[in-house]
Amino acid sequence: DVTYASGVLTLQLGELGTYVLNKQPPNKQIWLSSPLSGPRRYNHDSESGHWLDNRPPHEPLADLLNQELSQLLGESVTL
Repeated sequence: DVTYASGVLTLQLGELGTYVLNKQPPNKQIWLSSPLSGPRRYNHDSESGHWLDNRPPHEPLADLLNQELSQLLGESVTL
C-alpha cells in the first residue's frame, strides 16, 4: 500500500517492512525511514539534481531505494 498525506509518503510492504519519506521544508531536506538501513536525511544537490544522503559517501536517495526495494522484492526495481 502507498499513501501520501501532509508531506509524508508511506510505502507499506507487509511483512517486509515500511518505508516513510517525509518532506522537511524548513530544513530543505527529505527524511527517510527504511526497514533495512534505518533513518537517513537527504539534501538536494542543485548541480546533479539528486537528493543526496547528508552522511558520506552521500549516496543518492533513488540509488538506495532501488537497491533496497530490489533486495526486498527479489526483482530489479528502478525508480
